[in-house]
Amino acid sequence: MGFMRKVKELRGAVYNHHNMAHPSVTPGTSPGTIRLFRFAGIDVFLHWSWGLVAILELQTRKDHYQSPLWNLAEYLTLFLIVLLHEFGHSLACRSVGGRADRILLWPLGGVAYVDPPRRPGAMLWSIAAGPLVNVLLVPVTLGMYFFADRLLPGASRDLLEYLYMIAFINIGLLVFNMLPIYPLDGGQVLQSILWFFVGQARSLAIAATIGFIGAAAGCGLALYIGDWWLVIIAIFAASRCREGMRQSKNLSALLSQPRYGGMKCPSCGEAPVIGAVIARCACGQRFDPFSTGGACPSCRSTSGVVPCAMCNRTSELGAWRTPML
Repeated sequence: MGFMRKVKELRGAVYNHHNMAHPSVTPGTSPGTIRLFRFAGIDVFLHWSWGLVAILELQTRKDHYQSPLWNLAEYLTLFLIVLLHEFGHSLACRSVGGRADRILLWPLGGVAYVDPPRRPGAMLWSIAAGPLVNVLLVPVTLGMYFFADRLLPGASRDLLEYLYMIAFINIGLLVFNMLPIYPLDGGQVLQSILWFFVGQARSLAIAATIGFIGAAAGCGLALYIGDWWLVIIAIFAASRCREGMRQSKNLSALLSQPRYGGMKCPSCGEAPVIGAVIARCACGQRFDPFSTGGACPSCRSTSGVVPCAMCNRTSELGAWRTPML
């Protein structure tokens, strides 16, 4: 069927997938998203631009099948695979005690809004579970194609082409997504493994640096071959790497600050930073709740809920205190 021809036709699909842990925008509050459904406590949203890009993609490949319905079926199946991949991230994150309640589908693929516990093992499992879904789909999609090709002599050319393309897309997404380029899953898996040996901040800096180099190389390759879709992907990846470097610098500074004794976050186990103005009162005053017992120094109102500067989760102030041995 012409391997290189398939690669060219799939450049949008294979480069479409991107997963991002700890995103800064919540889909339920961002403009342009539509809530599709809720499954297992996870809301699935669709960005309006997905439909626009879908129309463009279908138009560029309208002669690929004898019937245009197969072209539509292929595109929808691509995002079904992406959706299963994102549910892999979300359910794995929940299995280790993390939070995951939203998935966003957009032209660059899918985004699972996952917040695993601040542990390298939990992070590694939450990220690796997505590609593992694609691994499980490899024998399924290849088996369907070979079954139809060998055991269904009356199968139409469109059916065989559709099954072949679905198997090819799934493998392409798996291979591309496991490249060690942050913030792709491969880059985040690399960061999680390095976290065991060099800590969270340094592992993020290393992964982001490697990712930035990979994104720059990908952008150069895209410009050379004239693939502007890949240029957009590379620029987006480079921007995420830059954000990762910034987060690493901020995290290093935070980890070096003095801490309160006899207290730790119930979620991540980190001691609170002395002088961190992490609480905000209804009057607008920001303050360190651990130095004031939770009372606002301006209006003296109290709040028993305190956010953690390390993991951003909130807990009752009393739950931070560790028992004396």
